[in-house]
Amino acid sequence: MKAIICEKPYALGIVEKPAPVRQTGEVLIRIDRIGLCGTDYHIFAGNQPFLAYPRVMGHELSGSVAESDPDSPLKTGQRVTINPYLPCGTCIACRKAKPNCCVNIKVLGVHIDGGMTEFVCVPEAAVIPVDGLTPDQAAMVEFLSIGAHAVRRGDTGSGDRSLIVGAGPIGVGVALFAAMAGAEVTLIDTSASRLDYAREKVGIAHTVVVDEGLDDYLKHRTDGDYFDIVFDCTGNGKAIEKGFAYVAHGGRYVLVSVVKDTLSFADPEFHKREMQLIGSRNATAQDFRHVIDSIRSGAIPTGVLMTHAFPMLDLPARIGGLIDDQGSVLKAIVTL
Repeated sequence: MKAIICEKPYALGIVEKPAPVRQTGEVLIRIDRIGLCGTDYHIFAGNQPFLAYPRVMGHELSGSVAESDPDSPLKTGQRVTINPYLPCGTCIACRKAKPNCCVNIKVLGVHIDGGMTEFVCVPEAAVIPVDGLTPDQAAMVEFLSIGAHAVRRGDTGSGDRSLIVGAGPIGVGVALFAAMAGAEVTLIDTSASRLDYAREKVGIAHTVVVDEGLDDYLKHRTDGDYFDIVFDCTGNGKAIEKGFAYVAHGGRYVLVSVVKDTLSFADPEFHKREMQLIGSRNATAQDFRHVIDSIRSGAIPTGVLMTHAFPMLDLPARIGGLIDDQGSVLKAIVTL
């Protein structure tokens, strides 16, 4: 079978691999859609902190059941997505029902080879039916689950003033689920084109370009109080450090993106606000179910989230352009 492999930074190619052999307790999935994530772009560019090369990328997956155990509730041909965060089941995080931050976690496409290939085998517990969703919608469940998890981690609720920093796919997902939770949403980014798309197509009303007038605007918008919850979705260390200043007294700061940098902040400002600094990593089955239900109900405008689609084998020639043109790329999905 064919697969897309990143041999080293900036070296993406097509290879032939043996098809996986299913073991008892596993499900063989025929892949038909793979969403491209910021993680994939970071892998290509050599700045993903949890990865060793070479690696088959791909963790935003849509497919159908090709083979499962005879007693499995999953049936051949059934539409599924995959929870790519494979926990050990025994560590302290798993014992506390937090498999998304398992000590020994294996993430498809990061720690182990992912789904940018024709077939993949995963434990049955990682397979989530998505009956009623299209293949494209199924490939969007994972990235939207990251946003849903972050909103849940921030204990977001009605009346909260929320600031989302970064209008990429994760930031837009956070904005959608924060609004669903009843929060007032402000979305900021350095890219005017991304913000225009988020406002005009996705329906996120309050968007602001990051410029020299941003601080005054945010202060005025919140009557000088700033925000109950700030979500960083930038993957930029300097932006994360700047975000501390936008958290209200008694507020929460949720770090969704991951950077290699060592971060610093002013401890007096942190303490006088009694700020909560919250990490948000990956997502859980609960978040996946919430996203799937939200897509089925029509609450998530999946039709406008996918901005690019093309065959998987075209990816080596196209990935550089996607990175260079991030202002116009919200969600790219490759097809098999």
